[in-house]
Amino acid sequence: MNADVARLTARTLLGRRRTSLLLLLPLTLVALCVLARMLAGLETGSNDGIDPALAADLIGAFGLATLLPLLGLIAGTGVIGPEIDDGSIVYLLSKPLSRHSIIVTKVTVAIGVVTVFGAVPIAVAGLVLTGELGGITAGYTVGALVAGIAYCAVFVLLGVISRNAVVIGLIYALVWESLVGQVVPGARALSIQQWGLALTERIVGTDAETLRVGSAVGLGTAVVLLAVVTAGCVWYAGHRLRTLRFTQES
Repeated sequence: MNADVARLTARTLLGRRRTSLLLLLPLTLVALCVLARMLAGLETGSNDGIDPALAADLIGAFGLATLLPLLGLIAGTGVIGPEIDDGSIVYLLSKPLSRHSIIVTKVTVAIGVVTVFGAVPIAVAGLVLTGELGGITAGYTVGALVAGIAYCAVFVLLGVISRNAVVIGLIYALVWESLVGQVVPGARALSIQQWGLALTERIVGTDAETLRVGSAVGLGTAVVLLAVVTAGCVWYAGHRLRTLRFTQES
């Protein structure tokens, strides 16, 4: 990891327009959860939180399944895609820096952004809905963290290999993860969301079935797939970046 590259990447990614978009998504999630908590309080006449199963459904559907992949797409493609599109990546490639070091740095910056704008708001949403840091809140926060790492690696790779990374990423995030991955049994096993959900299920523990928290893959399989996909995407992105250097110089 290179500190100078990290600073330049963060400065580029967190421009005013992109930061506004990054803030809008988590604020919408938190606002929705606050509204749900208020309506539940009005209906029951108490402030004990909403039904735990409904809380899990809300965080799962709007947090893990929608907010997280979109943030991963914005951050992952944003840390490298614009530099490749405008040609400024040549400046980095002309420096005596390992291509894999550049990719690792950019993935790390993307992970930091997804953690701040994704995992932390999911934790806040869980706290708002349930009033506690354990159980649902802890489970979905950890699931979001690990899934966010994989999303960032995948979308950084996509930003390196395609100039249509945002379009392809949207198709993946909104069609595969949120639609196909929810209803097609075989496809569910190939969903980053499901891999993260496996850790959520383990942390929630014996209440997982009652709360309708379940993954299509086992915990061991999920951990292996998360590690392999993340490491594989980082490695291949670095390899393609090395090839990109020759393309730019030819």
